Formats: sequence, C-alpha cells, structure tokens
Amino acid sequence: MSYTSFDNIGLVKVLSFFQTHDSEYLSGEDLSDVLKISRVAVWKHIKKIKTLGYKIESKQKLGYRLISDTEKLLPWEITTDLKTKIIGKRVHYFEEIDSTQNFAQQIAADKKENGAIIVAEKQTAGRGRLDRKWTSPKGGISFSIIIHPKFDVSSSTLIPITCAVALSKSIKSILGIETQVKWPNDITMNGKKVAGILVDASFQANNIEYLILGIGINFDIDVKKIEKKLSKTPNFYGINSLRKKDDKTPPKLLLKDFLLQLERNLLQLDKGKKTKIIKEWTKRAEGIGKKITINTSNGNISGVLQGIDKDGALKLKTRNEIKKIFVGDVILSRI
Repeated sequence: MSYTSFDNIGLVKVLSFFQTHDSEYLSGEDLSDVLKISRVAVWKHIKKIKTLGYKIESKQKLGYRLISDTEKLLPWEITTDLKTKIIGKRVHYFEEIDSTQNFAQQIAADKKENGAIIVAEKQTAGRGRLDRKWTSPKGGISFSIIIHPKFDVSSSTLIPITCAVALSKSIKSILGIETQVKWPNDITMNGKKVAGILVDASFQANNIEYLILGIGINFDIDVKKIEKKLSKTPNFYGINSLRKKDDKTPPKLLLKDFLLQLERNLLQLDKGKKTKIIKEWTKRAEGIGKKITINTSNGNISGVLQGIDKDGALKLKTRNEIKKIFVGDVILSRI
C-alpha cells in the first residue's frame, strides 16, 4: 500500500470533512450530498480510513464521528499545516518498502522532487552508514529527504552535522528532551542512540546534483526487543526510545518540526553561515574535552576530542598533534 501527497483520492475528502467536524456525528446521506459521491462510496472510504488507524465511531440514526487520528505518517497528515516552503511539501508514503533511500535514488534527479520525503512504516532492506544494515523497528520513524542544494560541494560534508542539529533541536522543542550529537551522524540520549543519519549524494563536475538524507528515529520502540537483536553487532553502544509510556505526542509533530528546522539550517548553509551550525553542533556534542577512541579503516586512534572543523571533520588531540578524522566511529569511554 502506498500513497502520495499529490493523489486526488476520495478518502482524503471524506477524512478532511470528518476532521473539520470532529465534534459531531455525520450521516452517510449528509456526506454523500456534501461531497457529491454515492453512499456506497462513503461507506467504502470510511472502512478504508479505519484500516489506516483512524478511530471512527458509528451510531444508529446519528451517523459517524471521528474519535482520534492515526499515528501513521500518511502524506496528508504531514503536509497539513506544514510551515516549510519546500521540504516535505511532496510526500511518498509506503506501508512497506525495501529502502526509502533506494526509492529516493530512483526519483531524485527529477527537479519536481526537490524537497520530497519518502516515508515507510517498514523497510525490508534498510541501510545505514558504510552500507551497514539498518533496522526499522515498529514505532520508529524512517524516511528519506531529497535535496537539490544551492550550496557548493565544499559544504556537503556538513550535511550530517546540519541534520543532527536540526533533529536535536526538534526533539527538545516537541518532546522536551535534551539529546546529544555523536560524530558523525548519531543522536543520543543518556549515552544511547535514538537516531541515525545517512547521506547519499550525486555530483556532476564540481556541482551537487542532489543529496538524499536517510533518517531513522527511535520514536516509540521496544528497546529490549531491539537490543536483544543488535547487542552483538559491531559498534553497537545501546539504544533508547524517545516517547515515554504516558506521552501521547503524535510522531507527525516531531517530523514536521524537524523538516522546518532542517530547512532553516540548509538556508544558513546556502548563505555560507557554517560557523553558526558548527557552534550549535559543538554545544550539543557528546564527549567534547574527553579522551575518546576513533575506530578507522587504518586502526584505532585515541586522543582528546576537540570538536569539528569548518568541513565537519573531527578534531582529535593526540600526544604529538591535532589530527583531523573524516571517516570513523567514535568510541566513548563510559567510565
């Protein structure tokens, strides 16, 4: 099952009418007359709306009433009241897909897909950084964003940093939770991972044709179940879940705020304001001033974490020098 934000489907018309009249019962006859569709079509749409996670109450002689919205990140749930100018205005939704990154790569070169997001309830072949397998657990938010940037290639290395800052700010704004950023592409809470970021890019000469940001957020997941599955995988350092038991905040609020924060940060990159983004990242960075180890393709390197430079490279103070690391995994001491 898949939907897009540019589908003109009848069920959205029925649903929108319910959402704007959620305090009253609506008869099938009323819906049929107002929306100019048959009563059979009304009934079929209501049945489908229920399968999408919306709760609709029906009472004889009164009709139907919307009780609660869905938690699924359906296109019309994302685009409604979205405050961005470009990002998220075009949405592709899949109940199940191999990978949102793979689909994004198929359509990314199309100019009309600039700012489009691809959302999936389940990924069967999700992938993380360095082609590692990415688990898309139930209760997580998995999506990709296509960007046709105005900035040049020299700023592209700051995209994971820019994205991490935006997501950390949104988590604080919507859920009231302080998180940290872990180089190069993780968001952590209490030292455990709550989100990861992947960036794929296509370059032509010295220009960026497009960037695809792949983002996975542990919004409301079964931590014990996932830890049991991942605990023996390389570079695993624990996971956490953002939404707590009694919290009813819908995932769409976090996603929409993040899209807005990201668009604002990308605008700063367009204007060449790298320093501000780097300062925001450093303020949230886990392990600054502490001794860490970096796992690189050339072996482990230890030193004191200084921060990042203007290109997003990690600065590590060793005995003899300050090294710049462009690719690797940070291993933080928890002692």
